[in-house]
Amino acid sequence: MRAITIAEPGGPDVLTWSEVPEPQAGPGEVIVEVRATAVNRADLLQRQGHYPPPPGAPAYPGLECSGVVSAIGPDVAGVQVGDQVCALLAGGGYAERVAVPAGQLLPVPAGVDLVDAAALPEVACTVWSNVVQVARLAAGETLLVHGGGSGIGTFAVQLGAALGATVVATARTTKHDRLRELGADLLVDYREQDFVEEVWRVTDGRGADVVLDIMGASYLGRNVAALAADGRLVVIGMQGGRKGELDLGALLAKRGTVAATALRSRPLAQKAEIVRGVREQVWPLVEKGRVRPVIDRRMPIADAAQAHRLVESNEHVGKVLLTVD
Repeated sequence: MRAITIAEPGGPDVLTWSEVPEPQAGPGEVIVEVRATAVNRADLLQRQGHYPPPPGAPAYPGLECSGVVSAIGPDVAGVQVGDQVCALLAGGGYAERVAVPAGQLLPVPAGVDLVDAAALPEVACTVWSNVVQVARLAAGETLLVHGGGSGIGTFAVQLGAALGATVVATARTTKHDRLRELGADLLVDYREQDFVEEVWRVTDGRGADVVLDIMGASYLGRNVAALAADGRLVVIGMQGGRKGELDLGALLAKRGTVAATALRSRPLAQKAEIVRGVREQVWPLVEKGRVRPVIDRRMPIADAAQAHRLVESNEHVGKVLLTVD
């Protein structure tokens, strides 16, 4: 079969559509014939040599995919050859076929195209596990989403709105109209506005109950400043650096919580639990149209280098999909 390989760490041009060994379905796994995968920031980091796949995962990028089950390994129940599925992966989505633990499979939601379903697993599992499981967002609270135009951001905006929260999102002005359509109540251009001031203004001085942050160190102090009393900050990315200074006095005064999580490296049992939660609580919202995949564009997987350049430019809204013929 063929997959996108990384000859050496570097720019997008190191991505090559190459012949590689066929995956085999081990105990508890199935083989999925990939119809599409999605470009995530983690793929860019892996290409650059900064985010290697966990032990046992395929060497190829790709944290999610959609496709058709073509083979089933031992000790798998409830799955049949021919099922249309999407899947959360530890890697390997940029390929014609991939072995997937059965607990990380999701049915394609009713009303969603098979290819477009590739935009859902990673963002749905990341956002639901952090915003709902970790941060316990409730109706009537305020959710601040950084990177609102990203795949994570567009999904978080929709889920927050569907859960009855007031949603504030940071994004370039060019993306604001699209995010309003998805349910954002307030948009902040992070290049020109102070999101702390804007959050306090829209909440009448109360602050954000939950902050979903992809920036890390560079936003740490301001995120704490933006928190409401008993607020919860969840850090899921480090685009703004790894090391920052935390004012514990400010955090104590607000009875605030700071959590940091990663999905890719979690044990299989934890991933399966998250996938079950998404299927039970998020998929009904998708099937009702209250949350939907946001697709910037589809591109052939052989053009993965061009897709990486697009995501690095930050000009897209939602997911960039790579299709496999």
